[in-house]
Amino acid sequence: MASLEREDVARLAVLARIDMTDDDLDRLSGQLTAIVDAVATLSTLDTHDVPATSHPIPMANVEREDVIEPSLTPAEALAAAPQAEEDRFRVPQILGEEA
Repeated sequence: MASLEREDVARLAVLARIDMTDDDLDRLSGQLTAIVDAVATLSTLDTHDVPATSHPIPMANVEREDVIEPSLTPAEALAAAPQAEEDRFRVPQILGEEA
């Protein structure tokens, strides 16, 4: 059984840049110890025959077939643009980049 002391939690809080009160440190030291113990228990299980899953319920994505269809020409796409240049939308310069 692992035990995270109050000082361990305080050090983790500093590393994570989280401001914690004394009450937070006391409360979380017990909670984090319980979490570490639970992970340690799970780590002892033999899972080499268990397939990896991302969801407890089997799921499948429902996607339409990728079919090429006619789309807008560059002129049609740029027709309502405030500014266009060389078949592209013209936008204001940002971050001091060169044009």
